[in-house]
This record gives sequence, C-alpha cells and structure tokens, in this order.
Amino acid sequence: MNNQLIELSIYGFAILLILVVLLVYIKKQRRESKIVDVKIEHAKSEGIHEPVSLYPVVDPNRCIKSGACVDACPEHDILGIRNGRATIINASHCIGHGACFRACPVEAISLWIGTEKRGVDLPDVSPTFETNVPGVYVAGELGGMGLIKNAVSQGREAVENIVKTIKKDVKAQYDLIVVGAGPAGISATLAAKKYNLKVLTLEQGTLGGTVFTFPRSKIVMTAPMDLPLFGKVKFRETSKTELLDLWHTVLSKNNISIKENSKVEAIVPGGGIFNVEILGGDVYSSKAVLIAIGRRGTPRKLGVPGEESEKVAYRLLEPEEIKGKNILVVGGGDSAIESALLLADNNKVTLSYRSDAFNRIKVRNAVDIKEAIQNNLVDVKFNSNIVSIDKDSVSYTMKDSTETLKIKNDLVYIFAGGELPTQFLKKIGIDVTTKYGESILKH
Repeated sequence: MNNQLIELSIYGFAILLILVVLLVYIKKQRRESKIVDVKIEHAKSEGIHEPVSLYPVVDPNRCIKSGACVDACPEHDILGIRNGRATIINASHCIGHGACFRACPVEAISLWIGTEKRGVDLPDVSPTFETNVPGVYVAGELGGMGLIKNAVSQGREAVENIVKTIKKDVKAQYDLIVVGAGPAGISATLAAKKYNLKVLTLEQGTLGGTVFTFPRSKIVMTAPMDLPLFGKVKFRETSKTELLDLWHTVLSKNNISIKENSKVEAIVPGGGIFNVEILGGDVYSSKAVLIAIGRRGTPRKLGVPGEESEKVAYRLLEPEEIKGKNILVVGGGDSAIESALLLADNNKVTLSYRSDAFNRIKVRNAVDIKEAIQNNLVDVKFNSNIVSIDKDSVSYTMKDSTETLKIKNDLVYIFAGGELPTQFLKKIGIDVTTKYGESILKH
C-alpha cells in the first residue's frame, strides 16, 4: 500500500512538473507572439510589412517552430515566431540572402516574388536564359534571382548556353556584351573569358552592382558558390569590401577590365548583331547580349552642372560612417526623408524639395521629419531647385525667384526617382510578365 502511494505521489509530481513546464512554455510562447504582433503592426504602419522583391513564405503545415529561420536571418526582424509558427514581420527589408530557406530543418520555407496585391515585373526567359528577342539573355536579380550564389550560377550557365549559339560567320566587335557588373555579370564575364569569347562588360555605376546597395556591411553566403576561373568560394559571412576585393583579384589575374560609369541607353538588333548604345554617344556591336542588371533601375539625375562629381550619390550606404559633414539631400519621398533623418544626428543636413509640402510619405516619416525640423536637426527648403553642384557648395533657386543662393556642402544625395528596368526591357522588345505571388526557389 505504501509503495502504491509512493508511486502515485511520484506520478502526481511528474504530471505536476510537466503541467508547470507546459504552462511556462505556453506563457512564453504567448508573450513572444504578442511581441511579434506589435512588431507586425509597427511594420504595417511604417509600410515595411509588404514585400517588394524576393521574400520567404512559410508553409504552416510543415513548420515545427524551431526558430532556425529567425536565427539565420542576418537582417533581423524579417521573420518571427507567432502562435507557434514562423511568420513575416518586415518583408520589405528582405534582400534575398536565402539564409532562412537553407536553415529550415523541415524545408518549410520557399522564396517567392510578388503578392496577390503587388505584382512584380519579370522578363520572360527560356530555360537557357534567352528572351523572346533571339540573342538577348537575362540572368541574376532582374530575372527574380537575388541570391548571390544563384545569380553567379545563372551568369555562368547563361554563357554556357550562349557559347553554343555564337555565329562565327557574323562580324561584330565582340562575341558578347554583358550589361551589369554585379554577381551575375561578373560570373558571366569570367565564364566568357574561360570559353575564349571576346567580351565587353558595361556597368552604369561601379563594380559590384546591387551588392553595394545592401543595407549592411556583412553579406551572408548561404552556400559555397562556384566562380568561373576561380573555383569554390566558401565564404559564409563576408563584408562587401572582401567580396569586391575577391572579384577585383579574379578579374585582374585574368586581364579583364570592366567599363564602369557606362550606362546602356539602347540595344538595337540589326544584321544579325546588336548595337549597344552608351550614354554619351559610344556604340559597340556584339553577336549576343546578356543583361545582368539589378531591379532598382537607373536613378533619375537632376541634369545640373557638377552632378557627375564624386561627392554626388543616389543611394545612402553605411550612414553611420558619415560624420561632421555638410550634406544636401534632394527629394521629397520616403527614401529622401529617411536618409536625411539617418544623417542628421552626426551631420548638418539640408533637405531640398521642389514642392511646398511632402506628399504620399509614410505616417512615421511625416512625424519624424516634422520633429526634426522643429529641433533644427534638418533644414528643409521647400520650393527649391538645385542649379549647380560645386566643389565646396551647392547653388539653388527658390520658386518664383531668379536669385541664386548658395550653401556650404561636402556631400549630395539625390533621390529623384528613376527609370525602372521594365521600361528598359520593353524598349529592347523583351516581353515582360507581372507575377502576382509565385515561387522562385523551393526545396
């Protein structure tokens, strides 16, 4: 009898302990879910909940709430655990590392592009990466694949297909012109060299392309990538500088130069070749063209003297590194305002906007910029137009006035919109389809 009582007591204690642990677990889960709920509501109010490019989609029937995807993401607060399942928080901050996709132990995550409400334009390409315009190919981010490893693979594979179709009896300056020097473009250039193609690579900015637009200094490589003429690159986490140094080294060793600051204005077919027209008047002919540009488009310029100087930029990178400068930000959209606010703590910031009020900006940005103006952190000049950018100053005029005014200046950031890649593709004759939520990469 005593033994039975002892056994019952042990069982009772074990059950009680299990119930206590379960209760603590449920409370912890609810607390974490509430935190994620708050983050989601904040993201919605900030306009960063909806995806703008590649993003993860979680299969709730397969998710086992391990949290591996949350821990793997280098950008933070893109995924969270809510009601026992992984869920999206700040989808618009996702830049396609794919670390969550690789980390999930039960393969419950796939990578998608577009949503039911927000479509994403993608060029129609064949399995060989050729578009409906014979001889014109697309690879990398523009085709929906933003992951560095996959973009590198696509650049290499596209060239392997191009090699099979190059016409030897057609005369042109080049066998292949690569447009864009990001991961896909660099890989394609190296592959073209490997196959003894005469190749020219044109980049509207500088080497690296979209990699330089990543909002953090560290870049995560979810798996080794195979770089032509180099071999396996086994970085797991590297800085932008380290990755760019690698590309510079490989290109230099193979005597390959990238023609930077060369914006392609048009690609015109004729006589079995393509004439690639560059801003400024230069024209190059090629037997084939591979377009490996990013999805962000070409920044719209102001068209004023001095805009080509080194102190002018169209994207803000590593704002924490900029201190003690006189900075002019041009524009009235969210990008301009957010950049001005990021720079305001450590610099003297002036914001120039051609209209008399900010329109169609996020509620949070409207509140923050108003507070910054009141605290003299940002000097906003409404109804202003920049007329020239000089070495140590910027000249501008006010609406309904011919007087030219000057402000001391070290750096200029211009956010005046831009030409989307879709428009560029359509000019060439490439068919573009709007994708409303489709899987780009799944297990």
